[in-house]
Amino acid sequence: MRRWNGWGDETFNMALPQEGNEFLSKRIGAGKPLPDATLQDVCDRVPESRLPSLPDQRLDNLIDSGPEARVRHARGQSLADWLAMRSGEFGVFPDGVAFPRSSRDIQALLQFASENDVHLIPYGGGTSVAGHINPIAADNPVLTVDMGEMNRLTDLDRESQIATFGAGTPGPLVESQLRAHGYTLGHFPQSFELSTIGGWVASRSSGQQSLRYGRIEQLFAGGRVETLQGTLDLPTIPASSAGPDIREMILGSEGRLGLITEVKVRVSRLPEHESFHVVFFPSWESARAACQQLVQNRTQLSMLRLSNAVETETQLALAGHPRLIGLLEQYLSLRGSGEGKCMMTFGLTGSRRQCKSARSEARRICSEYGGVYTGTHLGAKWAEKRFTMPYLREALWELGYAVDTLETATDWDNVDNLLGLMENNLRHGLDDRNESVHVFTHLSHFYGQGCSIYTTYVFRVAESYEETLARWKSLKHSTSELIVANRGTISHQHGVGKDHAPFLPVEKGELGMLAIRSLCNTFDPDALLNPGTLVEGP
Repeated sequence: MRRWNGWGDETFNMALPQEGNEFLSKRIGAGKPLPDATLQDVCDRVPESRLPSLPDQRLDNLIDSGPEARVRHARGQSLADWLAMRSGEFGVFPDGVAFPRSSRDIQALLQFASENDVHLIPYGGGTSVAGHINPIAADNPVLTVDMGEMNRLTDLDRESQIATFGAGTPGPLVESQLRAHGYTLGHFPQSFELSTIGGWVASRSSGQQSLRYGRIEQLFAGGRVETLQGTLDLPTIPASSAGPDIREMILGSEGRLGLITEVKVRVSRLPEHESFHVVFFPSWESARAACQQLVQNRTQLSMLRLSNAVETETQLALAGHPRLIGLLEQYLSLRGSGEGKCMMTFGLTGSRRQCKSARSEARRICSEYGGVYTGTHLGAKWAEKRFTMPYLREALWELGYAVDTLETATDWDNVDNLLGLMENNLRHGLDDRNESVHVFTHLSHFYGQGCSIYTTYVFRVAESYEETLARWKSLKHSTSELIVANRGTISHQHGVGKDHAPFLPVEKGELGMLAIRSLCNTFDPDALLNPGTLVEGP
């Protein structure tokens, strides 16, 4: 059973080792947890549904207006959502949750919404960390549309290597259904366990092995979108110069134009070999330069990740096994990577011959910058836990700590500047409250032009939920303003939602925002589809 007030399977827990708790206590102080509301408490607060009478039995069979379904679909996974769920102060609930099984069902729901001024919010895996799926306070009833019943591989064109899925198919089902035929999509965001293929398209998702397989915009070949103006079919053409790409309009549309019901993606045959390797560098400067050369040389890696010194220190502290980590630290110190060292993880995916050649080139480049190659043991540990790291929020919460992330992307000449501004602002963001913030960063999703910056920050919860939320808002909003004012995108991989919408105009400009609003108005003139998401207001 999925947690109603947190991440993932409620039977799975990821404990923080004792060394990790001591590490955080030394840096930001001992935490004191806040009390959690119960599911029954929250269900008792759900108001009567405002949905109008359903016109036929078919729609009635699709919609659940019970309190528990509405609670479970009211929030995503941002820290603000977490605090709302844990405190029980949700604010606004959807008035019902629909579970369509086909495009025809979606058409009926759209007609119902249009005739009754009902807001529709598409719901994939509920993993949004930017407020995509949260209903807004309005006079209109709200119907959340859970796409989870549309979760199957419906076609596989082996000659063209195009697979067709229902939009509600979660990551594990995408891969298991493809692997049964010898294929993979290769799209592995950290939210892989829960997020869906339709959600990946709607939010322009990026997977951890995008160096090999590409982001979702390279994988999305076409599909079907049900809109208030009719059905939009996107043909699977390899490439076209026939005007603006309608497929690109749907990518990142976040439910504002219509509901994606069918996704056609470009798949690959399962690789012969895959492995993950770790290298330690004596300094940030040498490590970053090595990454830049690797990606600009087009070394055939499938993934690349570089942790700065504080993240490296934190990861080793949270790993447990202090004796083994101590031996590793001694070895690295003897090799010149002691205090201030930075950890790089890189992946090799493909034929054995390709991977052998790429490993040789990667090791040669890393050694030129003083890198110490440590093999595949730590890389295998990363691969083993790469989808379970969100569970750490639960462990930290129980110890009285809140954790959140901020991510962006920028050009190489601006990486160090923007990273420094972000970390400094977060690290000192609660000085006025005499509270410390533990901040660390890694680079990932590398491009010849630049890379993404992914920063994590941990702070102690306050004496109340209200003050804890105020602390988060201060850190999140001030750092978001810094990002867009200093040549960073407001989101590289998490989308815009409602949380990031205020910062989008800086990136897109006045004319760009006019174009986006015009597109939304064309498909949805009455602003019934996920209002407040992507662009502020109706």
